[in-house]
Amino acid sequence: MSFDTRYPSIDDLRVKAKKKIPKFAFEYLDGGCNEDVNLIRNTSELREVQLKPNYLRKHHGSSLKTKLFGVEYDAPFGIAPVGLQGLMWPNAPEILAKAAFQHNIPFVLSTVTTTSIERASELTEGKAWFQLYHPTENRLRDDIIKRAADAECPVLVILCDVPTFGFRPRDIRNGLAMPPKMNLSNILQVFGRPHWGIETLKHGIPNFEVLKPYMPKDLDLKQLGKFMDDTFSGRLNEEKIKPIRDMWKGKLVLKGVASEYDTEEAIRLGLDGIIVSNHGGRQLDAGESTIKPLISIAEKYGDQIEVMMDSGIRSGPDVARAMASGAKFTFMGRSFMYGVSALGKKGGNHTISLLKTELQQVMEQLCCENTKDFPYHLIK
Repeated sequence: MSFDTRYPSIDDLRVKAKKKIPKFAFEYLDGGCNEDVNLIRNTSELREVQLKPNYLRKHHGSSLKTKLFGVEYDAPFGIAPVGLQGLMWPNAPEILAKAAFQHNIPFVLSTVTTTSIERASELTEGKAWFQLYHPTENRLRDDIIKRAADAECPVLVILCDVPTFGFRPRDIRNGLAMPPKMNLSNILQVFGRPHWGIETLKHGIPNFEVLKPYMPKDLDLKQLGKFMDDTFSGRLNEEKIKPIRDMWKGKLVLKGVASEYDTEEAIRLGLDGIIVSNHGGRQLDAGESTIKPLISIAEKYGDQIEVMMDSGIRSGPDVARAMASGAKFTFMGRSFMYGVSALGKKGGNHTISLLKTELQQVMEQLCCENTKDFPYHLIK
């Protein structure tokens, strides 16, 4: 096994991460919105999916290799976009981008993370995807998209599940900002996590590197919220998607899809893929878990558009459950951030290796030779 055997599950990494990083950073990573109902439902309902093994069938070995948009990846999962990654662990997006490149899986850079489009592209030799929060100004939209194109990003991901920013009580209590607001509570938390503090000093205070050219310096939470509200209009519609489709020559993916209506619109507007997602339970606490709409969407539209899924996936068996339910590919955010927060620069490689090992075991157990065959093992 090529992972650290002291941490043989994502839950182990989560426990370690909680001990390694300040409370305000962990709560930003770990929490959902409102009362965390949808956050919990995502994983619990996914784990109700059951798979059927065929023990006596002739088996020629199992391969994790999966084709997506004409590219063969070494596993059917990628690293989802996560905001403020450098706040949780210094240099986190670069650690994950490097690991994704080494393991030949997709890495998706968020608009509101702490590494630039150009740096992510450099680390992945032009293989990093980019996820765009839609700007209110066309000039800003066009400039960010041009940067992604110049960086040779093969896939642009646009978000439809942030028409308004989620209501997250922990972040409000913690006065979360970039750089973090240093009230007495947060200062004491930092002193209690000296390794995090030393690494942060070494790498420098994290910043929104993608947005840095466009934003004023040293915004507190109230100012940051106003900047984000003024700068980004998260509600997508046909009028906003069409110009992006015209400009973007690579693959275009809509993330945050939770209904058949939005899937049909994505197909009509010429998108190449969708990610069934509810933003990790961080936007609509009263919404469905992702596995519920995925099943109907994949069955009805899977031959017309690439259907992927994130939110709630925390293990190799979870990846198998999602793919058996119709996902062509899966993404995880928190799982990889737990890994980096727990193990620093080794966290990306560890987490990917762990998930590969878990998924390989499931495939061998099921007698499933290729990832596209997972649906044959679904117990309906």
